[in-house]
Amino acid sequence: MATDIIIHDEKDNVGVVVIDKITPKQDCACWIMENDKTVQIQSVDEIQLGHKIAMVDLNEGDTILKYGHDIGKVVKSIKKGEHVHVHNVKTKKW
Repeated sequence: MATDIIIHDEKDNVGVVVIDKITPKQDCACWIMENDKTVQIQSVDEIQLGHKIAMVDLNEGDTILKYGHDIGKVVKSIKKGEHVHVHNVKTKKW
């Protein structure tokens, strides 16, 4: 099965789309690089190549983990399978 989403670290709560785009309600194959595991997720939104998808439900104030590192905080609740981007995540730097 082809990989649609890459998750770098087991602790990550987002994955990165590695195909042209995923469509709403698409069953996606996710590869966790850290341990060579695969998991499945169904998308909620259309998400373009290079953009993030929520692997779990995230609440306002939660920390986004990508590459095993804190990359920002949730400013609007995100459901599992939804697009994670500037409309619902902000940096903690300012």
